[in-house]
Amino acid sequence: MVTVDVATGLPRRPVTEKDVAKRRLIHVLSRSLADEGIPDDLIATLEEVLSDRPGAAAPARKMGGLLARLGLPVPRQRPPEVAPLGPEDAARISDRFRRATRLLVQVAPHRVAFYPTEELRLLIALRNEQPAPGEALSYLRRYALAIVALLDLMGDDEE
Repeated sequence: MVTVDVATGLPRRPVTEKDVAKRRLIHVLSRSLADEGIPDDLIATLEEVLSDRPGAAAPARKMGGLLARLGLPVPRQRPPEVAPLGPEDAARISDRFRRATRLLVQVAPHRVAFYPTEELRLLIALRNEQPAPGEALSYLRRYALAIVALLDLMGDDEE
């Protein structure tokens, strides 16, 4: 049976127990992070830095997909070139990570079972580091991984 949305007149799919559980989990996680002052834009910035940044010359993968579907071996490909990170983007992301570090240094010790000495030391060292312009992307990726490691240790105390 298909239900119809009264406002739009369009058919909607029924809501399952899994959908309800997913919505509840998303709500609880976002509320828990917001309670600690860890905003969603930090997560978006982490994803931006850690995602692949393919350049304009990224190779097409259509032939590889076709060969794989036919059960043939896919030829080896060189990794895609990484688009350079502009100085404005690097400064914006560095500033965002530095603000997050200030917050995490205050919050993390109260959210973990043991004091995360090494993780906090690494975050503070990365906060104080000034990378060369050509090394901005690798620096930001190291910084992002250090933040993710600390967030992973913190977990989520809401159940």
